[in-house]
Amino acid sequence: MKAAVITAPGKLEVTTVDDPAPGPREVVVAVTACGLCGTDLHILQGEFAPKLPIIPGHEFAGEVVATGRDVTEIPVGTRVAVDPSLPCHECHYCRIGRENLCESFSAIGVTHAGAAAEFVSAPVANCVPLPDHVRTADAALVEPLSCAVRGYDVLRSNLGARVLIYGAGTMGLMMLELAKRTGAVSADVVDVNSSRLDTARQLGCSEAADTADAFSRPRGWDVVIDATGNAKAIQDGLGRVAKGGTYLQFGVADYATRAVIEPYKIYNHEITITGSMSVLHSFERAAELFATGLIDPDIFISDRYPLTDYAAALAQFQAGQGRKIQVQPGLDSPHGTAQNGLRVP
Repeated sequence: MKAAVITAPGKLEVTTVDDPAPGPREVVVAVTACGLCGTDLHILQGEFAPKLPIIPGHEFAGEVVATGRDVTEIPVGTRVAVDPSLPCHECHYCRIGRENLCESFSAIGVTHAGAAAEFVSAPVANCVPLPDHVRTADAALVEPLSCAVRGYDVLRSNLGARVLIYGAGTMGLMMLELAKRTGAVSADVVDVNSSRLDTARQLGCSEAADTADAFSRPRGWDVVIDATGNAKAIQDGLGRVAKGGTYLQFGVADYATRAVIEPYKIYNHEITITGSMSVLHSFERAAELFATGLIDPDIFISDRYPLTDYAAALAQFQAGQGRKIQVQPGLDSPHGTAQNGLRVP
């Protein structure tokens, strides 16, 4: 099969590799669509993945084309979204129900061959069948949505909260949609990219600007969410939290990123600083929310590339252009067509 392979830090090639074979409780999924994520950039930079080479790709959906000998619940032909998490279920954190903090953290597309390929294997327990009205390619958005749902689990946001979100990329916009759904009285968005701010406005944010100084919120915000991982945004956001408020580090920062906190202010204003990492008991809920139309895939997905153009797709993502960018192996065939500026199978 064809696959994109990160062979060394900064090096990527699309090449031919062996097809995956399912283990006893695994299935093989023919990948319809695989979304690109900031984690993929970190892996390309030599972070996160403990061993290279690796096929990236942890946001994906497709059709089951083979099943292991002990798989009975999902037949061949089933369309599925797949949770990439591979916790060990044995360490301390797994035993206390915090599998996203697994001491042997593993994930499809991070430590195991991922979905930037024609086929990928996955545990059957990680597969969520899709309802008929959900397009398979669109369902690759379920994984990032499940991360956003986990973020709101951490926040325990109250009704009537004033929310400030840094970043109007895919994850920031998903947090915006969840803020609206969970009863925020206002949801403001900061981004330096004007086109992304336009999308935030289209989705109904309260206000959008390239700096939080543009907003009239003298007491600050009850909830501040960083969805950028950018040091300047993080530092600014930490100073915008209202008394009794919460700051959520949701964006993935580089290992070397640092920010300064004011311990007395945290104490005196009873500020909570917390983080949200990956997926935790949130994938099936995200799939159900997605099926209800919580997010509009036609707004969230801006570009679809053939698998052979994975490097170009990653370069566009790294440049901050567009919203969610996907690769679709089916576009490498002569049957791919263009619709509304997007090439779709």
